[in-house]
Amino acid sequence: MNITAFNFKTLMPELIMDALESVGLRIDSGLTALNSYENRVYQFLDEDRKRYVVKFYRPERWSDEQILEEHELSLGLEEAEIPVVPPMRINGSTLLNHEGFRFAVFPSVGGRQFEQDNDEQLEWVGRFIGRIHRHNGEKRFSFRPTISLEEYLYEPRRELEQSTLIAGKQKEAFLRAVDLLIAEVKIYWRDDWLPLRLHGDLHASNILWRDGPMFVDLDDARNGPAVQDLWMLLNGDRMEQQYQLSLLLDAYQEFMDFNPRELALMEPLRAMRMIYYLAWISRRWGDPAFPHSFPWMVEAGFWEQQTVIFTEQVKVLREPPLQLMPSY
Repeated sequence: MNITAFNFKTLMPELIMDALESVGLRIDSGLTALNSYENRVYQFLDEDRKRYVVKFYRPERWSDEQILEEHELSLGLEEAEIPVVPPMRINGSTLLNHEGFRFAVFPSVGGRQFEQDNDEQLEWVGRFIGRIHRHNGEKRFSFRPTISLEEYLYEPRRELEQSTLIAGKQKEAFLRAVDLLIAEVKIYWRDDWLPLRLHGDLHASNILWRDGPMFVDLDDARNGPAVQDLWMLLNGDRMEQQYQLSLLLDAYQEFMDFNPRELALMEPLRAMRMIYYLAWISRRWGDPAFPHSFPWMVEAGFWEQQTVIFTEQVKVLREPPLQLMPSY
């Protein structure tokens, strides 16, 4: 199956219900689609009025071994009393299969939006990230990737060069901006960090608040530097980010040491995510969900704007990185 062209068109409600019934779950409600582009995720009630979430994995993105490593991670975190939502073990397995679709079932949990500008909540999150990293530091992923320039820069650059989303007049200028940004990232990128098993995509939307933080969606878990699970939680201008960083790291270091040299990776990681994100959407354009959700990607003005943003990010990379506060 071609992952680029795959679009979930055969994943019909009847197939979903058959898949769930094959593992002993009978739906007693409609299927409510939850926000997910890479996979297909639905919430439902069973006949006992218990609420669940089922995730159908995009074929050929992760191998069985890679998915099971994610499941093992979340189950281990739950055992360590760290608030995550691991998949349920059904008939002895967390990874299930029906008519070629791999899926997993999770208990449904509710919660409020994590408030990034709430100092107390940010400190709570910092403590739990420290606990997660202390737990995860005991071993590495064997099958899941490690953050690298190849995955986040070079391969996305090849995708963007071939992309049909960028009009001819804009593509040349845009690719020049991409190349300049890649060259700048290479100057500041360093690989002398200790790789940890990371959440990998730890932004505010992947944290629920239930009398404390609840970490969800470990689908992008991989090996990488600790700072990858911290930098996306910072927002605002430089002074605001410096203040937020001090709160996060003060709490984080109650449980886990942090190498301050990793702070120099924050803006390179941001630049890598910017390039990777655009290439990811381009790569998935054959899935109707993507043109529907990102219609502006075919507009010339969008790519002109990205060219400006990438050029500005080069300037940011050349600025001194955020530092630990003197109290450290």
